[in-house]
Amino acid sequence: MECEHFGTCGSCTIYELSYEEELAEKKERVLGLLSPFEVDALEVFSATPTHYRARSEFKIWHEGDVCSYAMGRLDKKGAVNIEACPKVILPIEKRMKPLLEKINASHILKHRLFSIEFLATTTDECLITMIYHRKLDEAWEKEAKELEKLLNSKIMGRSRKQKVVLSDEFVTEKLFIDGQDYVYRYYENGFTQPNPAVNVHMIEWAIKQAKKVEGQGDFLESYCGLGNFTLPLAKYFNKVLATEISKRSIYAAKENCALNNVNNIEFIRLSSEEMTQALNKEREFRRLEEIDLDAYDFSCVLVDPPRAGLDVDTVKLIQNIDNIIYISCNPETLARDLVELSKTHEIDESAIFDQFPHTHHVESGVFLQKRV
Repeated sequence: MECEHFGTCGSCTIYELSYEEELAEKKERVLGLLSPFEVDALEVFSATPTHYRARSEFKIWHEGDVCSYAMGRLDKKGAVNIEACPKVILPIEKRMKPLLEKINASHILKHRLFSIEFLATTTDECLITMIYHRKLDEAWEKEAKELEKLLNSKIMGRSRKQKVVLSDEFVTEKLFIDGQDYVYRYYENGFTQPNPAVNVHMIEWAIKQAKKVEGQGDFLESYCGLGNFTLPLAKYFNKVLATEISKRSIYAAKENCALNNVNNIEFIRLSSEEMTQALNKEREFRRLEEIDLDAYDFSCVLVDPPRAGLDVDTVKLIQNIDNIIYISCNPETLARDLVELSKTHEIDESAIFDQFPHTHHVESGVFLQKRV
């Protein structure tokens, strides 16, 4: 990637290797972690080395009366001012410069501006959140509304205990997955997959596994978020129960379900631990009053936990389900969880998904089937 700040800006931590070398190193690292479980090959889904991030956050650095975008330095010693970032997708890139020019031309817009967050889609929608260390007033709203029109974007303002939404607080993405379009509503401050192209590869890889057990029963998902995997996979199962702890994500998931006319999913706000307690009948939840858990016959489960991986009880729960799709953002905790899961299941397929080029981060996926 050509970037004048490569090796200085802390946003990229791998800069001394070519992308091919970097990808080979990631593959070797994950293979080393999975080799104790009889994995000797990985399907590799690479990214484009530039213009792949659909969300990004920049600090605003004030020098005198001039504002600049800034990122933390790789050596942790302060920040580096930047004019552009080749990592962001084009709908963000094309708005960065004119946005900063308007900010610098307006005392109202730049006064105590702390940072800017971009959330964009491949369909050219963009939500820009401007974060301040001061209360936002009508004068700010007036100028921000003009900025919305100029940039053909949605603008939000945030300060302590204040959120100003001028139009919408979401963007709507359209992704072509498994032969059809899916629509997703992404909310500001909600979790979204940052790399749209690699995200599609992840979903289609999960669908490939689901097709192996199509029509055999019901589908369980933990950490479902806004329905990223849930919606496209639902068509291959009779009924779907999907859980997530975030209220905002559950709200978005239900909206996305309606937008895509999917009617066989129940989205429930439960943590992974609570889901396990409910399915093991260890605890009753008012949120499940209208859900008949006994009516489900789960043949497949998908888990997509945070970096900490799965809790012990959830591992034990999913060991009772014949087919497991495990999407991991941390190959170390994936390998840890596989120590127990491999006692009852064997890995049928495995892959890595490079959502974050030029960093050591890599997403992994394994499909496990119960041992005979």
